[in-house]
Amino acid sequence: MAVDWQDALRRWVDSGLIDPATAGAIERWEAAQPRPVPGPRLRAPILICVALGAVLLAAGVLLFVAAHWDALPPGGRFTLVLGLVVGLHGLAAWIAPRFPALSVALHAVGSIALGAGIFLVGQIFNLQTHWPAGLLLWTIGAGLGWLVLRQWPQLALLALLAPAWLVSEWQWLSSRPEVASWNHGWNSAQAPSAGLLLLSLAYLSAPRGPVAGPARRVLLWLGGLTLGPAALCWVVVRQFGNEDSVALLRVLLVVGQDSGPVLLVLLVGWGTAIGAPLLLGWWLRGRAFWPLAVAAAWILAGLSIGTEMNPGSTIAIHIWGSIGGILLVAWGLRDSRSERINFGIGLMAFTLLSFYFIEVIAKLDKSLSLIGLGVLCLAGGWALERLRRRLLGRLRPAALESQVTLPGADQP
Repeated sequence: MAVDWQDALRRWVDSGLIDPATAGAIERWEAAQPRPVPGPRLRAPILICVALGAVLLAAGVLLFVAAHWDALPPGGRFTLVLGLVVGLHGLAAWIAPRFPALSVALHAVGSIALGAGIFLVGQIFNLQTHWPAGLLLWTIGAGLGWLVLRQWPQLALLALLAPAWLVSEWQWLSSRPEVASWNHGWNSAQAPSAGLLLLSLAYLSAPRGPVAGPARRVLLWLGGLTLGPAALCWVVVRQFGNEDSVALLRVLLVVGQDSGPVLLVLLVGWGTAIGAPLLLGWWLRGRAFWPLAVAAAWILAGLSIGTEMNPGSTIAIHIWGSIGGILLVAWGLRDSRSERINFGIGLMAFTLLSFYFIEVIAKLDKSLSLIGLGVLCLAGGWALERLRRRLLGRLRPAALESQVTLPGADQP
């Protein structure tokens, strides 16, 4: 059976791109080359079994430890925790030449066990400590694992644990008595929710062009999986905030010296929420990170939209959401990335539906509202899908490459 390059060669000859003599010379040269023996390739069922086995192993270890925890002395508990972490990584290193996929899974379980061990050690010895520091130690462990192993689970853990540590630090700072009286309720969640949304966009924009390396595909997947929940969280927090943070800062500036700690906490929190994703975007994309700065401006612009349900605020919110979808589509066209176009079209569709439910459906009776909803879904869905396909048709062919395979080892 002819292989792919031979089919392409025949098409080139038929199109007149190369002459038959050149094609024959290419075929003779290829036939004379030694062919490497292909290695075994794991099928999807085997990979699913490996992933499921790793999850079941982690769950079984946790259940075993929980069942015998009270019967163990402090020294035995510490030995058990340390032995699990060292044993899992040691077994993964031993089995790596024989079964690389299983080695990756065991290293991932070992890194997860490291986090459990960090918190259990604090509980074993009754340490009165700053608990967000446990997340920081776990983050450092995942980072060291990524530097040593260059395996995608370590990078995924690092990308998840670092923002979790920053959010936990913010929650601890905002719960202090001198800060809680000013930054209470939904207001304390505005900075982390804005930062998580911008970080999801930074992950999603990790590929700088139509072709993405393995590590950047990990960040791309994380960004795609977290963008929807992060955007929904930001909309809810912004909508139900008692006071928007911009107005709160204006109040603090005129209160006096008693507001100094509060102002410092807010500046540090918002500076980290916006600055950290921008720094990550600059590290990943260089000078091409500026669309991420535009996204940060779009997120902060949402704070200036009133949170009260007055006649003009909901229209402004929907205009703001539509602008975000348009910007995301434009960003995808610029970098030839289909996922950003898809997310942008999805955001515009969600904005259109929410506008109908908030502004239109209450003004119609039940039958007309259902008819209008059906027409909107059919006509609007058809129009947006047609627009999406036209936009995807403008991308370079390399932009449509498969991005499903997760990496084994690479760096951004």
